[in-house]
Amino acid sequence: MARTESFDRLVLVGASAGGVSALTRLVSALPADYALPTLIVLHVGAHRSLLPELLARASGRAVSFAADGESIGPGRIRVAPPDVHLMVRDGEICLHRGPKENLARPAIDPLFRSAARALGPRVVGVILTGRLDDGTAGLQEIKRHGGIAVVQDPSEATERGMPSSAVRYVDVDHVVSLDRMPALLASFAKRPDATASTPAPRSRRPDLAAVELKVAMGDPSGMQHLSEIGATSSLTCPECHGTLWKLPDVRPVRYRCHTGHAFTACTLHAALAESSDAAGWSALRALKERSALLREMAATEQCMGYDDRSRDLLSTAAHVERQAQVLQKLLHEGSAPID
Repeated sequence: MARTESFDRLVLVGASAGGVSALTRLVSALPADYALPTLIVLHVGAHRSLLPELLARASGRAVSFAADGESIGPGRIRVAPPDVHLMVRDGEICLHRGPKENLARPAIDPLFRSAARALGPRVVGVILTGRLDDGTAGLQEIKRHGGIAVVQDPSEATERGMPSSAVRYVDVDHVVSLDRMPALLASFAKRPDATASTPAPRSRRPDLAAVELKVAMGDPSGMQHLSEIGATSSLTCPECHGTLWKLPDVRPVRYRCHTGHAFTACTLHAALAESSDAAGWSALRALKERSALLREMAATEQCMGYDDRSRDLLSTAAHVERQAQVLQKLLHEGSAPID
């Protein structure tokens, strides 16, 4: 087992939309003597990321992608690589390409959840700008294990969704501006309770986080217990189209499927809105193609002298075109976003 006694606290930072600018401001303003190990998750998906280089250039610090099995040491700043979840296990970094959570891989919740269970009150979780609500459930787990919750002031965030959700659903310790956050994070290393062995508070569903952590780390036994931690719903997973289980007694409301994809109600709505939008445009294309074909058929019938048949086809084409106009109007109006 890796040693974790070499640092007092572990700082975890999660960000999404607007996160590059926010993370650059945060890391570049850390005090010169800042020596807390820091793990960062930015929603980059499978896309190539230059975040370590950007943070290193802006701050003059050594910043790099996290490596699987790497020990967590003082002053190290590590960033989640694209398309893998960054987690903590036995005081080491664990990378795993598990199922997406909240439409993201890397996602914030797996990191926060794993570190909270591994290091308890030594963890500081930070939520920065971002849409929707990834990180809220993980921040709740940090608090349940005696850690500290820090959230960027939603009023100054580029995207308010993630910080607003954290403030709404978590007993947050500090809601601060980015300008005040570097000094606040540095101050945690000097607090005498940094290595306190406070036992983790018990939740109403003590096995829920443990099962979710197994799923994120690729343990096949995790999903075997899905029925024990949730109840089947009438909804299906937008990622794999399997049945979704609704997790009980949690806010915000959350769901998991049998392959491990996880959603809050907010991120599930976003995924379903995207899929329904795609289906709507596909239906519009089909209606327009049907109308064009009907008019071609009507012209052919007219050339052959079948005027009655031609009129019927033109009437049907006009009806289809009216349907297309209604659908196109609805698609152009779209739906109101949910933060």
